[in-house]
Amino acid sequence: MELENRFFEAPAGSFFLFGPRGTGKTTWLRQAFPQGLLLDLLEPDLARELAARPERLRDVVEAARTDLPVIIDEVQRIPELLHLVHALMEENKRRRFILTGSSARKLRRGGVNLLAGRAVVRTMHPFMAAELREFRLVAALAHGLLPLVVTAADPKDVLRAYASLYLDEEVRFEGWTRNIGAFARFLETISFSQASVLNVANVARECQIERKTVAGYIEILEDLLLSFRLPVFTRRAKRGTIQHPKFYFFDAGVYRSLRPAGPLDRPEEIEGAVLEGLVAQHLRAWIAYRNADVELFFWRTHSGVEVDFVLYGPAGFWALDVKNTTRVRPEDLSGLKAFGEDYPKAERGLLYRGTRRELRDGIWIVPIEQFLKRLDPHGRIAFSIPH
Repeated sequence: MELENRFFEAPAGSFFLFGPRGTGKTTWLRQAFPQGLLLDLLEPDLARELAARPERLRDVVEAARTDLPVIIDEVQRIPELLHLVHALMEENKRRRFILTGSSARKLRRGGVNLLAGRAVVRTMHPFMAAELREFRLVAALAHGLLPLVVTAADPKDVLRAYASLYLDEEVRFEGWTRNIGAFARFLETISFSQASVLNVANVARECQIERKTVAGYIEILEDLLLSFRLPVFTRRAKRGTIQHPKFYFFDAGVYRSLRPAGPLDRPEEIEGAVLEGLVAQHLRAWIAYRNADVELFFWRTHSGVEVDFVLYGPAGFWALDVKNTTRVRPEDLSGLKAFGEDYPKAERGLLYRGTRRELRDGIWIVPIEQFLKRLDPHGRIAFSIPH
């Protein structure tokens, strides 16, 4: 795949840039600010020096040009630096800081609020299909769209090492869990919850870990930006809806690398979760790059009627279902029909693996590859082709 420019746009002032490892934060920053002062805290010597003497940051910053940004990469490694960054921003309001992180845990507990709102928060996501000159759905389903993987000579090897990277460098380094074996067992078990309603008690029982511990492990995944939970859409609900969220890994390839597969696993079950996860990560990126003028939900009633994704906000109101099939049956539209009865203002679309675009009973049936290629944060979600 040849790379296009990223949709991410930098705010005018200082900002935090969060995103999992491998999403291309550092690469983007080097291209966007080639002359900026870059301090990479993954460099052991620099990290040791600033951890021992955080005040050294002042000497380095004051020696740099005022008109160029100061970039502190992986700032969560030394949260104490945020105290000094805040002071430097107050002393010189023209100085611009860009602070990146692949974990929000330490910063949330002891740092981000210290900047008193002077730095906005943005996120970097895996590639969107429209950011690539050549997008192939089959390849994206096999390996995901993490830039670190997409640009690798052997994507499978990189994916296999990705979970180990986080286990060794993040979880163990930060001392978030004493039992790394239990966490690894949890990772395998939670992979079965991909694109499903999350039941923490069931996960705890399956991996033989206390429920409270599992809840803590899920928080670690979210703090590492490796997973997210999707809430239920309940605005002016006419039917009783469930309360539990759905669970997703942030990238379809990372999910596939963690999900065990064997003779007892149905391939279509895994493929369906991969496909739905791929759409979920695109919608999250689309929302993030628009600066959150819409929120993402799912919808499910107590009777089991479900719509995979609901987008709601000032930007619009959409309901989307994802089907891993090349032929759409009438029963595949039942969830969207029920949603349309309750919310007639919503634009509805079903994404599938076929090639023909149709309109049935007010519901657009759209090839998923075409939909993803046209999903651009600068425009609205459109099921029909503009004339």
